[in-house]
Amino acid sequence: MLNRKKWLLKGADRLLPLVRKVPFAVQRLALQQALNRCLAEPLRDGEFEVLRGRWLCLRIPDLGLSWYLTLSREGLRIAGHAPADVTISGNWREFLLLASRQEDPDTLFFRRRLVIEGDTELGLALKNLIDSLDPDVLPVWLWRNLERAGKGLAAS
Repeated sequence: MLNRKKWLLKGADRLLPLVRKVPFAVQRLALQQALNRCLAEPLRDGEFEVLRGRWLCLRIPDLGLSWYLTLSREGLRIAGHAPADVTISGNWREFLLLASRQEDPDTLFFRRRLVIEGDTELGLALKNLIDSLDPDVLPVWLWRNLERAGKGLAAS
């Protein structure tokens, strides 16, 4: 089982960088639709209002990817470039550990595995928001796969 997990992680290390070859318009469409669909309930409840008129840059250096997010009337919007108020950076593995709740967000930030630059108050508000989201807002199949992948990564 451990060899299978290592093989899958090596495969992810090789395949995920290919995402940067996907045209940005396709990335934007897929991410915007997925985020707005998966986070529909927290968006309706106004939990993302902190992003209205402000820009978050999510940077994944090991994949060579950056996305800029804001909140508009239509929901979360993604751009290729924007004047970022705050940037959260980390490698894909750290974001997977965060999303799958296999690692405490504070630990990732204190160990500088995830880094907040810019408006740290906004960054901390977003970190706390992400940490407070109930996994039940995600489709069951997505949460199960995130959790399984995160556990595999944490065990490696």
